[in-house]
Amino acid sequence: MELIDTHAHIYLDDFDEDRQKVIGRAREAGVGRVYLPNIDAGSIPGMMDLCRSEPEFFFPMMGLHPTSVDDQYPDALRQVESWLDQEEFAAIGEIGIDLYWDKTYFRQQQEALKIQFQWAMDRGMPVVIHSRESFQEIFEVIDQVDDGRLYGIFHSFSGSPDEARRILDMGFKIGINGIVTFKNSSLDQVVRDIDINDLVVETDAPFLSPEPKRGRRNESAHVRYIADKIADIKQMPVEQVAAITTQNALNIFRK
Repeated sequence: MELIDTHAHIYLDDFDEDRQKVIGRAREAGVGRVYLPNIDAGSIPGMMDLCRSEPEFFFPMMGLHPTSVDDQYPDALRQVESWLDQEEFAAIGEIGIDLYWDKTYFRQQQEALKIQFQWAMDRGMPVVIHSRESFQEIFEVIDQVDDGRLYGIFHSFSGSPDEARRILDMGFKIGINGIVTFKNSSLDQVVRDIDINDLVVETDAPFLSPEPKRGRRNESAHVRYIADKIADIKQMPVEQVAAITTQNALNIFRK
């Protein structure tokens, strides 16, 4: 059984003390690949070093995270674009709009997202979207710029059934992580109604550890708990969940 963690920040300093052990545990849990989303210029060196050290296991994305967008975002985007011109990346991400932490730079987040969406379409690349308290705002940007070539993943989904249907109608996949295991989450009801072919699994490590690891640092090995939960919701063998979600991920990150 092979699983793919489609979203993890294993390059962060949270893992500096035991990164090789984290990688070993992921492999033991059946994880065959981990996709790493970029945050900003400061995260690029660590991410690229990790991918170069384990090129068959870690795969980088390149983008500007919405919480890193401020008045200087054009300069930050120039750095991102320079990297896209130099190296191969699995996706443009993680990008999006975040209205949970700070709304000060909402307009700048919109503009940065439009630019990165256009890059993705021009380059034939998927996008990985961060959408914290911003589904409607992101839908509006997609409606403005998408010419039919935009595709990818809405990561860390925690929205409503209507929001899930809108995402699927636009041709995107939905990333499910530890939130689905939380007792106070209604995400299991949403997952029950989503076709397994529209799902990918992720950890968002070091954040959002699933039960029974909640409250501790998350890591890629814990993607197995998410697959187990989906298997329970769908009433299907976990091996089937792993096979289908793995193929879904490979279809998205096909380059």
